[in-house]
Amino acid sequence: MGDDVALEKALVDRLQRLAPAPWQGIVYRHMLGDREPLLPNTRGARWNPPGVDTLYTSLERATALAEGDHLIAMQPVPLRVKRVLHRIRVTLRSVLDLSEATLLRELGVDERALADPDHSACRTVGHAVHWLEHDGLIIPSARANGRNLVVFVNNQDAQAELDAIDSEVSADPGA
Repeated sequence: MGDDVALEKALVDRLQRLAPAPWQGIVYRHMLGDREPLLPNTRGARWNPPGVDTLYTSLERATALAEGDHLIAMQPVPLRVKRVLHRIRVTLRSVLDLSEATLLRELGVDERALADPDHSACRTVGHAVHWLEHDGLIIPSARANGRNLVVFVNNQDAQAELDAIDSEVSADPGA
């Protein structure tokens, strides 16, 4: 147990030495069915532990589609719901860019851990970023040659903006 505490302290110390920056732009979010585009993930996923409200978005359209394709491929039965790609205008005050492979390795996330179904390495980093009260995290996609923006919804201040601006519905639920 002592080793885990020391490891997490080292991780937090390393993250505190990084310079956060404001981030503003358009992101893409792949959703299934009629789910709201700004509905946060609360169950936990690759970069957030359960109970940490998070929006998973992509900086590129192709990356969002690749992330959606992977989600669909992982289902035990074929999905019969529509696929929707939302464009969202985002303004955040404090984003850490961890998209550099060398930096991620220093934080305990190598290429294998990035794609591993066991999310513990990524989740530990995401939890630390959330704990440090940053409202966003840029990381490489495990599914495409692109980047994702993870938004920690509960860390946003009054200047933050999340505005769904339009949506594109796939004609083929399996496409």
